[in-house]
Amino acid sequence: MEHLPHAARAATQVVALGRPERAPGAAVNVPVTFTSTFVAGGPTIYARTSNPTWEALEEVLGALEEGPGMALAFASGMGALAAVVGLVPAGGTVVAPRHVYNGVTGLLDELAATGALRVRRVDPEDVESVVAACEGASLLLLESPSNPMMELTDVPAVMRGLRTRYGAERPVVAFDNTFATPLGQQPLRWGVDLVVHSATKYLAGHSDVLLGAVVAHPERADLRERVHTYRTLHGAIPGPMEAWLVLRGIRTLHVRLERASASAEVLVARLEEHPAVQHVRYPGFGAMVSIEVDGGADAADAVCDATRLWMHSTSLGGVESQLERRRRHVLEVDTVPENLIRLSVGVEDVEDLWADLDQALRHGVRRSLDGR
Repeated sequence: MEHLPHAARAATQVVALGRPERAPGAAVNVPVTFTSTFVAGGPTIYARTSNPTWEALEEVLGALEEGPGMALAFASGMGALAAVVGLVPAGGTVVAPRHVYNGVTGLLDELAATGALRVRRVDPEDVESVVAACEGASLLLLESPSNPMMELTDVPAVMRGLRTRYGAERPVVAFDNTFATPLGQQPLRWGVDLVVHSATKYLAGHSDVLLGAVVAHPERADLRERVHTYRTLHGAIPGPMEAWLVLRGIRTLHVRLERASASAEVLVARLEEHPAVQHVRYPGFGAMVSIEVDGGADAADAVCDATRLWMHSTSLGGVESQLERRRRHVLEVDTVPENLIRLSVGVEDVEDLWADLDQALRHGVRRSLDGR
């Protein structure tokens, strides 16, 4: 693959990395390699182990997360997360935030119900509680900002606490960086062992592909090898076309995220003054916002149904703006407010986004109140 001649900034990396070597007549983009097997004698044997299209994507992801050569692509974000949870020995303990992506909640609850592991849930904003809960644990899962409550964890403080209290006996620490992306934060710099992504979201950016990734710390090649083995044995591999689509999406990640984040800041300032909004959750450095509206669950549902530009759908990170009431999902924990709506701000004109959201808020809350 092509290498940059100097330490380029992120906006350049997303465009320039993962390209074929430069040569007269060479393709500018990595080809999609459709094959199930390879001619004997080379480094690649079978397509469940590796694929040249994945390798280009993995090169870019590793560089962006400050884990060069340490990335692994998966069929989905949950496939990547399952591989990380698969590091836990039988009967081991996982420490997880009380508010986390509900797919993670479902996976941990299912495994706990079978006795495969035990789960301790913590307040991610209470560093001392997080560190104390890791006594005897095998894995600590972190997500900051949290989905959908937008809670923040002081990860450097957690890592210091773990090293001080447990030394080499501390648990493996895995961090879901889907919301902020590596352009917003690079958790491996804080000493985290593994970074997990649902590349379906911001990295791909167009709501048209499923893919996940794990990036290991440069000093944790042992963990990368175990995660790679899990991927191979469980067949949790992405297709080459999916890998290529995510790689193409990453090319515009910087401009998409910059635009969406700027729009989010404008919308947040207006939402904080809106008469139909009780509370706005926005920690910054990204385009994810959660709001709580007057009128409870019925009003929140009515708001989502009343939008014409915002997509009422379950996902985030696409070029199109999306929203949904998270408690409509049975896996969402009951400490998430019934009236909470999660917003994923896209790249449309911010004034059009505001006009649609404003009319939906007024219509939805009014309709809910009229129905009482």
